[in-house]
Amino acid sequence: MSDDNQQMTVHNTIGKSLPRVDARGKVTGETPYSGDLVMPDMLHMKMLFAGRPHARIRSIDTSQAEAAPGVAAVYTARDVPVNEYGLQWQDQPVLCGPTLTPGPSLRSASQSPSGRGEKPGADVVRFIGDQVAAVVARTEAEAAAAAKLIRVDYEDLPVVSDPIAAMQPDAPRVHAEIGDSNICVHYKIRKGNVAAAFTAAAVIVEGEYRTPMQEHAYLQPEAGLAYIDEAGRITIACGGQWTHEDRHQVAHALGMPNEAIRVVYPAIGGAFGGREDMSVQIVLALAAWKLQKPVRIIWSRQESILGHGKRHATIIRAKWGATKEGKVVAIENEIIADGGAYMYTTNKVLGNSAITSTGTYNIPNVKTDVYGVYTNNVPGAAFRGFGAPQALFMAETQMNKLAEKLGMDPVELRLQNALKDGDPMGVGTPCPSPVTVTECIEAARDKFGWNTDRRPRTVDRNGLSSIVRGRGFAAGFKNIGFSFGYQENCWAKMELHGRDVIEQVILHHAGAEVGQGTHTAMLQMAAEAVGVPFEKVKIITSDTATMGDSGSVSASRMTFMSGNAIRGAAEVALKKWQAEERPAIGEFKYLAPRTTQFDQETGHSTPNFAYAFAAQAVEVEVDTETGHVHVVRVVSADDVGQAINPALVEGQVEGAVVQAQGYAVLEDFKTSDGRVLTDQLSTYLIPTIWDIPEKVETVIVEVPDPNGPWGARGLGELPFLPVAPAIAAAIHAATGVWVDEFPFTPERVLRALGKIK
Repeated sequence: MSDDNQQMTVHNTIGKSLPRVDARGKVTGETPYSGDLVMPDMLHMKMLFAGRPHARIRSIDTSQAEAAPGVAAVYTARDVPVNEYGLQWQDQPVLCGPTLTPGPSLRSASQSPSGRGEKPGADVVRFIGDQVAAVVARTEAEAAAAAKLIRVDYEDLPVVSDPIAAMQPDAPRVHAEIGDSNICVHYKIRKGNVAAAFTAAAVIVEGEYRTPMQEHAYLQPEAGLAYIDEAGRITIACGGQWTHEDRHQVAHALGMPNEAIRVVYPAIGGAFGGREDMSVQIVLALAAWKLQKPVRIIWSRQESILGHGKRHATIIRAKWGATKEGKVVAIENEIIADGGAYMYTTNKVLGNSAITSTGTYNIPNVKTDVYGVYTNNVPGAAFRGFGAPQALFMAETQMNKLAEKLGMDPVELRLQNALKDGDPMGVGTPCPSPVTVTECIEAARDKFGWNTDRRPRTVDRNGLSSIVRGRGFAAGFKNIGFSFGYQENCWAKMELHGRDVIEQVILHHAGAEVGQGTHTAMLQMAAEAVGVPFEKVKIITSDTATMGDSGSVSASRMTFMSGNAIRGAAEVALKKWQAEERPAIGEFKYLAPRTTQFDQETGHSTPNFAYAFAAQAVEVEVDTETGHVHVVRVVSADDVGQAINPALVEGQVEGAVVQAQGYAVLEDFKTSDGRVLTDQLSTYLIPTIWDIPEKVETVIVEVPDPNGPWGARGLGELPFLPVAPAIAAAIHAATGVWVDEFPFTPERVLRALGKIK
């Protein structure tokens, strides 16, 4: 197009493993995270959590806390103008408690944007992490001491903690003010004639699977600082995944326009979906607004584990049938997910479970029912994979069991049934092209050496012969971008500075950097789009005061969406540069292809505009005396379309595999009647360097996506998906037993082996 565009070939940054732009500051400790932020005259906040799973608050007495040393204020439900929030449904109080009799500084019901006044059900706590009061004091210690002086009169209510029991018509209601059942989500897929297909099937495999909750365990617990900025805006500096949605929820709860609120992201110590939902933002903003002073909060690790959502636990029942030649002809699935106390993103998570419950296969006859159920457990939330890991554990284990029953190689069975371009998915419409599950399966197979001797082997280690080795295989897929009719969009702005040549490029983008390297990838794409060296590009990020909405860093969407927005902004800016505007500034909002919602009765839809595919082969050791499972080797083949930065791709694959291996083998989140028993990292164990696989090998598959920037697709969630079912298959290959519930703890493995009851 122009000399500037022709430089794209000369200054090619795409596909190069350039160093992360945030690495030095994070390694040296110079980069501030939310918990590092300080301001003059800053006050400190501590929360009073409910500490019980289901109860009505009759009254709250804050008088002793208000009189305690150093206390500046104590806030309860009566201080919140619009006492509700939620990413999907506004079904959660900001602070639980009676909200009538508002103080003189608050809006009346008629002044409230909703005109509600008292929110029905706001006086009920529904899980132990519900927030009841916020104490602000000179020091964190004074705030913590004062919080213990708050007296709450609770009327305990019946606790429902089993999602199957919660589905019954006579079960205690978690939300008596919403609907007539604890079932908050029900999706159906109806395709073909399942009953007739089962009659014709030569082989049928049935199973019941259980997948656990999982704690995000990000390094930086919930923390933030709120203050009034120079323009008079309530400003919240706090980790999150979508600045503009955070702003909207804060503004709604405070009864203010969006423009009165500013959200800024400092460095974020991990997210994995756990920061999609709000934690401390609204109460911080409330306190800063009321006191007109900076207020900071840092949750302890225990508060973090109790206070934010977890990966949905599920119970899955499946029946799959195939011909004797190995064609899967019918499946019937039922997925019941524990939604916990509030909606969070359960409706969207389970939509993804419904889509992925058929696996990466062309299956002509499908009947699936997916339920989300309110309970008094910690809410089910977004977590890397977003409903797909649970559904794929079932789907891939069913495929492995079918292969065993048919006497077929599990890789060959997958290749025979794999989706191809133009094939209809379970939802009845063709999978968007390119469909590359075959390429991923073959790449993982070949790199692993799958076709070599796969018989279980005994390992003699230090004179012990109780250790056996086995291999397993699984595949998976995941949507890229938001789904179900949402008009997916992303904003970017580019500034080109210089006189005769472009000397500096400034990229403005609100997308969060949660550890995955997205800002480095953005800079590479910006340099490529403008045609300048990487070193000439600067990025300014994550501030709602100066940027348009770039959407959430979730759904493996940010590389795809930001890249297209950056290309569009660069094109606008380059046209102005050619017209000799200095600086040349271009803004662009990328709109992705449209999607559609499920049909309520059949599930027929085009729910996503792109998918990414993966396949993995693993080798494990099982100690048949102790039940210990050790993952020796993982080969992960992932189609990223185009690797913007191959080193970042490898980092994402290795991180996802380790996190998924923790989910599958080690992390045992335990609850009892709504109470969390593993509320510390001393009782909830995540993998250390001694627990991770000995070897993780990444195979980068690159089949360009026609809509992706430079062909790129998303990656972040993809390598997580097949790990658990691949490990399950490897345990079976080693021991001859199927373990259909995980984590695969020593106790569970020994029970499957019949060595303990």
